[in-house]
Amino acid sequence: MNKQKKKDLMAGIALFGAFLIWTVMIQCVDVKPVGQNGTDIGFAGINTWFHGLTGVHMTIYTVTDWLGLVPIAICMCFGVLGLVQLIKRRSLFKVDRDIIVLGIYYLIVIFAYLFFEMVPINYRPIPIEGIMEASYPSSTTLLVLSVMPTLTYQVRRRVKNDTLRIAIIRAGELFAALMTLGRTVAGVHWLTDIIGSILLSFGLFMFYRFFATARNEKN
Repeated sequence: MNKQKKKDLMAGIALFGAFLIWTVMIQCVDVKPVGQNGTDIGFAGINTWFHGLTGVHMTIYTVTDWLGLVPIAICMCFGVLGLVQLIKRRSLFKVDRDIIVLGIYYLIVIFAYLFFEMVPINYRPIPIEGIMEASYPSSTTLLVLSVMPTLTYQVRRRVKNDTLRIAIIRAGELFAALMTLGRTVAGVHWLTDIIGSILLSFGLFMFYRFFATARNEKN
């Protein structure tokens, strides 16, 4: 195992561990019934302060919700790439290792999304169309920050043209930053929801990069 793979593995473990600790803390630290219908919210002081600071911006919420289709489209593109390789090479074992791992990784992200929808840690600060929805972690932020780094990883490996490669990478980074900022200030999530998404998504990506990179291959 080379040094970079060790770093990726340790970073993945550290970030995922931090996410688990953060999730436990949300249920233990400064918990008060300040949510919808008096539901309990951890870190109540800072969460209510930040929510009061940003307010609610449904236009930003709607725009970022629709833009959440972008990472889904990226997932589909890599799915098509894997399917094309499978058809041409006539064996799953001949599909590129990083693409197979990518498919497994996306399934794990979907599982994480569904799990927290079914097991709500807390609820959004406001109802969405009159419905109380699970809020932790921010699913859109999780999706964006889980998928966009894989785009960067794949582009660095597969796009040979320097100008095109850099342009796609910078656009992906800008998109991820703006989406995260948008979900933070839209007022439909608590601040701790966004932080949880950041920890989980980057932790999962570090694991992806560890397993996707061949033993003697440099990132």
